[in-house]
Amino acid sequence: MYYDQDISSVFGELRTSVKGLSPEDAEKRLEEYGKNELKEKEKVSVFRLFLSQFKSILILILVIAAIVSALLGEAIDAAVILFTVFLAGILGFVQEYRAEKAIELLKSLTSPEATVVRNGSEKKIPSTYLVPGDIILLQTGDRIPADARIIEEFNLKVDESSLTGESVPAQKVTDALPAGTSEADRNNMVYAGTAVAYGRGKAVITATGMKTSFGELAGLLGTIERSRTPLQESLDKFGRWIGGATIVIVAFVAVLGVFLGFPPLDMFLWGVALAVAAIPEALPAVVTVGLGLGVRRMVKRHALVRKLPSVETLGATNVICSDKTGTLTQNKMTVERIYVDRQILRVTGGGYDPDGKFLKGDSEKEDPEVSGDDIHLRVLLLSAALCNDSNLYKEEDGWKIRGDPTEAALVVAAAKAGFEKSELDSKYPRLAEIPFSSESKRMTTFNKLDDFPGDVLDSELVAFSKGAPEVILGSCTKIFLDGEIKTLTHGQKQEILEEVKELADQALRVMAFSFRPFEEGFSPEKISSGKIPVERAEEDMVFSGLTGMRDPPREEVKAAIRTCEDAGIKTVMITGDHKVTAAAIARELGILKENDLTLTGSELDSLEEKEFEDRVERVSVYARVYPAHKLRVVEALKKKGYVVAMTGDGVNDAPALKAADMGIAMGITGTDVSKEASSMILTDDNFASIVSAVEEGRNIFKNIRNFITYGLTCHIGEVLIVLIAILGWQILPLMAVQILWINLITDGLPPMALSVEPPDRGLMRQKPRNVEEGLITRREITAGLGIGILVTLQALIVLVWSLESGFSLSKLQTMVFTLVVFSEMFNAFNWRSDRYSVFSLGLFTNKALIYAVLTTVVLQLMVIYVPFLQLAFSTVPLSLPEWGIILALASTTLISMEIVKHINNGKRAD
Repeated sequence: MYYDQDISSVFGELRTSVKGLSPEDAEKRLEEYGKNELKEKEKVSVFRLFLSQFKSILILILVIAAIVSALLGEAIDAAVILFTVFLAGILGFVQEYRAEKAIELLKSLTSPEATVVRNGSEKKIPSTYLVPGDIILLQTGDRIPADARIIEEFNLKVDESSLTGESVPAQKVTDALPAGTSEADRNNMVYAGTAVAYGRGKAVITATGMKTSFGELAGLLGTIERSRTPLQESLDKFGRWIGGATIVIVAFVAVLGVFLGFPPLDMFLWGVALAVAAIPEALPAVVTVGLGLGVRRMVKRHALVRKLPSVETLGATNVICSDKTGTLTQNKMTVERIYVDRQILRVTGGGYDPDGKFLKGDSEKEDPEVSGDDIHLRVLLLSAALCNDSNLYKEEDGWKIRGDPTEAALVVAAAKAGFEKSELDSKYPRLAEIPFSSESKRMTTFNKLDDFPGDVLDSELVAFSKGAPEVILGSCTKIFLDGEIKTLTHGQKQEILEEVKELADQALRVMAFSFRPFEEGFSPEKISSGKIPVERAEEDMVFSGLTGMRDPPREEVKAAIRTCEDAGIKTVMITGDHKVTAAAIARELGILKENDLTLTGSELDSLEEKEFEDRVERVSVYARVYPAHKLRVVEALKKKGYVVAMTGDGVNDAPALKAADMGIAMGITGTDVSKEASSMILTDDNFASIVSAVEEGRNIFKNIRNFITYGLTCHIGEVLIVLIAILGWQILPLMAVQILWINLITDGLPPMALSVEPPDRGLMRQKPRNVEEGLITRREITAGLGIGILVTLQALIVLVWSLESGFSLSKLQTMVFTLVVFSEMFNAFNWRSDRYSVFSLGLFTNKALIYAVLTTVVLQLMVIYVPFLQLAFSTVPLSLPEWGIILALASTTLISMEIVKHINNGKRAD
């Protein structure tokens, strides 16, 4: 793998040299290895994508019903059924038109051009023409075009967060590493798709195209099949149930009618009428519209759903596997603690905004503020700003940094005390420097400081150093204490090292600082020319203090995780960062609790599959993991029956995002790959938005279940009314066109209005639903039967009264027809909530339902009183007394359900 070989061995194996390949050799290798690009998977055609919207069993049943209706001459029935099916397909197709583009978009992250050395000459070529053995030059800002082994480096740091998840750029080296070094720690390698954050270097390409780590991820992503959502499974289960029930009903009526002496053809027609009554023609379209409206609401809450059925999956989620960097944290290194003059100062403010305070202690309200004029703090921050190559600048959308994030954190801390780096650089110019290296672990600059206030730095030439605490302390013989430069004692060194350990235990990255005013004769020219050795320039230093920095958690995440916990959702952190850092952040956020486990990638590798599955439910933090590990965690949780949501922003997250039940990508910092592999994108990169999305997902499913139960009551009522009337009185109380009209207007506008019902109180204090129970449970069937039987009793009362009154068949059918419609309008208010009274919710809090019911009432009145509609629907006008009976009976649908809710709420309170 080249990382464990010295440079000469790498050159020998790749058959190249520091002068690079010849054009002829490069051409041959291009034919052998192929272009440096990622292979695209076969795209799904627009036609196939459209057809995929009609795979549901319920859709198939509806198509069969339309064909049967057409064969029987019921052209209007067939047309309406096919229209609703087509509408559902169009809505789903439009939402999913931009489907899977993961591997195609991986290409956009590769560098379009690269600087390569061939035959000893530098030249720029398209990165697609790079081959193994090519020598490439790297400098700050470059996107690395292929996997390569470092052969030269000058303070080279590479941002590998998109591949490994680590927030701090990796310092690169040229030395060979021990065999078995983990991929994240192979600091003599660079990888395609990552970026140079600082410095420059030279590397020999070891792998291109699909052979790179990036390419292997693309291959892994292409082998993962996205599982069907719980809603898709539930709708299919419901479709099978409806289909079976319809066949039984048709067969039963036909056989029984023939047995009682009715003509077989009449019995078949009545059986079809019952089938039309049983099948919810509008359900697919209404569910699709309901999901679409949910998608619109979720966009307002910063969550963009890519596939409609995925909206509901969030409501069933019981585990969220979250990436740390940029998701739970801000992905902005921030100085949080400063140690000067034997005291710890707390630095407020987050991110790159230079607005903050310096406080003593841990309580902002009570702690005294330390002035930026404090000489000890001033000297340390001056060192941090001058011994630094990063910059802070402001744009319209906020403060930005240029350079290494760790150095930028120091510039921000200095700015909080009023030090602007650009002004400092101008006022105290850098005369020379000794750059940071992985061997020295420090950086030193030499600045002209002839007008700094105070006596401490009263010298024309001052050296400022920053670096690893043990290195800086090792070069110090003095300490800046009590406003004076004093001799550094052994005891003071031990005290400082204890502070270093304490800060490190808080998962802070510790950096030490020192300075040295030089006497005459110690000029920068002598240092840079070598007349004064570097060792002498960096000795006899004055220790000034420490900083502790980290990538802090997002402020709103703690509350979001508590809400998840209340909602029965476990949060798991999965990160490429170190175990100590990950555990500290997880503990602070409330993810890692007592008795929870933390596993590293190497520890995970050592576990057998069965052993890991037994342990996976107790693990809250995974650290130093790679893409295959993340995928393994997601799959293990799914095997345990969990509905898993996975959040992430990097290329390394893409396979797990696609494998999870709900992949959630970051919209701002997320790579195109992670977005296309996901089911949902957070447009504000805010973990807290997931909680809002979960609530919306739960509410969407609650609303879907409620309006399906509402429709079920209607269909059960219709079936029972027709069945009992046929068997008891040998008449058809509803014509087929009237049944279709009832289905159309009761399954249309009211369910769509119910789909915008706001969340119930306490929705996020309920446990996630069991996905095995499906859309319709015993509770919904009981409610459907109860109200369906009540509507049947209402209709039978009207039927008997009409017969006794000697009404014509048209009048009888009109009354039963109108009663069912109005009873279902009252019933619509029942299903705003299956728990709470409509009066406690507020009659007018869902105005859409008011408009839907009023529209339906107007349409029904038109069917009864408009002449040409009377002819089409075989209706006759009704008198005021007849309307009084209909409304009195229909209102019992609402009254009875209110009584049931009151009784059930009393039991819950007990």
